[in-house]
Amino acid sequence: MFQRVDLPLWLLILILLFAAVAFLSHFLFPSVRWFLRRRMERAVEELNKRLERPIRPFNLMRRHDQVIRLAYDPQVMQAVADYARDQGIPLSVAHEKARLYAREIVPGFSTATYFGFAIRVARGLSRLFYKVHLNRGTVRTLRDIHPDSAVVFVMNHRSNMDYVLVTWLAARRSTLSYAVGEWARVWPLKALIRAMGAYFIRRRYSTDLYRAVLARYVQMSVQEGVTQAMFPEGGLSLTGAVGGARKGLLTYIVRDFDPSKEKDVVFVPVALNYDRVLEDEVLVKAGETGDRRFRLRIFEALGWLIWILWQKLLRRTSTYGHAAVSFGEPLSLRAYLDERPENGTDTLADELMARIRGAVPLLPVPLAAASLVRLGVTGGAGVSRADLAAQMRELVEEAAALGAQMHLVNGAIEPSVDFATEAMARHGLIRRDGDGLRLRPGEEATLGYYAASVLQRLEEKALPGVPEGVSEPGAPRREWVIPEVTGT
Repeated sequence: MFQRVDLPLWLLILILLFAAVAFLSHFLFPSVRWFLRRRMERAVEELNKRLERPIRPFNLMRRHDQVIRLAYDPQVMQAVADYARDQGIPLSVAHEKARLYAREIVPGFSTATYFGFAIRVARGLSRLFYKVHLNRGTVRTLRDIHPDSAVVFVMNHRSNMDYVLVTWLAARRSTLSYAVGEWARVWPLKALIRAMGAYFIRRRYSTDLYRAVLARYVQMSVQEGVTQAMFPEGGLSLTGAVGGARKGLLTYIVRDFDPSKEKDVVFVPVALNYDRVLEDEVLVKAGETGDRRFRLRIFEALGWLIWILWQKLLRRTSTYGHAAVSFGEPLSLRAYLDERPENGTDTLADELMARIRGAVPLLPVPLAAASLVRLGVTGGAGVSRADLAAQMRELVEEAAALGAQMHLVNGAIEPSVDFATEAMARHGLIRRDGDGLRLRPGEEATLGYYAASVLQRLEEKALPGVPEGVSEPGAPRREWVIPEVTGT
């Protein structure tokens, strides 16, 4: 038993390595995981004291556990059985597909990534590009919602900056779980987005089984009280106006909702607007050609960033103008179904989009663009600054009568006209001609793109230079009135 044994050096090293791995996996790693888990739980407890809507336990589940829970959910299992029967494949093969779909959809929320990295980056980028406005009168919206209710932000989609802007502005109130398209499934963006709690949606190549798994995940997260954020339009606006809704995610939420048993779901309309949309040229061109396959222009994006940083180094305050976020009137799904049980998802979607349109904030550049459209300015035609200011004042008065939310420079018309003309000249839409202004030839579509948010809010029929379909003249003019007008 105590005899000497000779071993080759390589075998001794191999034995020691196996012993080290066994020690680490059975003793050290569990202790480290327990220590880190305790620190995370304490950090979450401190965060929840500051958040108006605390982080839900569903967010903190391990991703592997969520995948298993989703894949073996009774409704998913029934969908697996139906899919296997319809496709004529073994049940095990169909279930493996469901597990793959679940792994593709389920996020891996990280508190440290969301609050330690993502929020700081979102705040820095937002302030780097824009002067950001949030209507303070609407901040109380979330506070008035019952804490047990699930909140779903429904937003218009103007720019990819929407994700950044809303994530930062909601950071003190709640975490947001976004539905993100296939465009973001690239390294390293994919891992970062998952760590922020977002889940991916296939817009192409989906099957009945995939849609069943996605629907069940959305229903589970809403039932667990996870705050959702979605863009019902399904893509960036190509006209500058708020479009119609794609009802996929709304259908998943409403389909199995039982007002008598489940927690209430409260939809909060959120409207965003910009003085300058970073992707405007791409979107306007896509609107003209009908091709939504956008290509990322790396050098153009770098040009934007370098220009902004150069302005900061020179201590100039000029950026891409203002960006504004406003809340509309919340809609309780329970109250909606109690009052109008005969209405379906189509009516609900139309009502939510109407509330979003009613909450769109009006900014100096869109107001100036709408004024030029009203004055009938076309490529090469000119207008005096005095005429532009008078028309812009008329638009502001009309918008104020409708209860629109506005953010003017110093709350006044004259500095807003100066700011808007400077921004539009720098953008290349207009050029100054003494005391007059001229629209550059070929920029009619871009002018209409920026004017659309104002003209739609005023429920005005499309005018020359405004893309078709930016307004809905038949909609009621005062159904969703926002009670205050702000100027900052």
